[in-house]
Amino acid sequence: MKIIARSDDFEARRKHLASLSDEELKATFWCLANQAVEPLVDLAKTHTSPSLERSVLLRMGFSSLEAKALVEKVMAHELMGKGAGHVVFRYHQLASLPIREAGLALINGEGWDKVIKSFGGHHE
Repeated sequence: MKIIARSDDFEARRKHLASLSDEELKATFWCLANQAVEPLVDLAKTHTSPSLERSVLLRMGFSSLEAKALVEKVMAHELMGKGAGHVVFRYHQLASLPIREAGLALINGEGWDKVIKSFGGHHE
């Protein structure tokens, strides 16, 4: 087995960090970490997927079959940009129903006109 030598440039790469205290190093680390994930956070604010929306609905107490049906209805009504959980929550508020009952009503085709109107009548 041939061992390949690697030139070690660690000292050169760390020069700008060498004089920093532990607290300054931590602050630099978190600043760089935030810069690295910022595009992902921005993307998550404006994009979703059916699997993410089903996951939200599961955490709201719906079964996987109910979550799947709700996401399909939300997509059919072109409200995915609002988020399936948000749609259910909005109908819960509009109809003064418990969240689970509001979701089940939406699965059964009830309340979509109210929900769409509450979002300004726009499909997104």
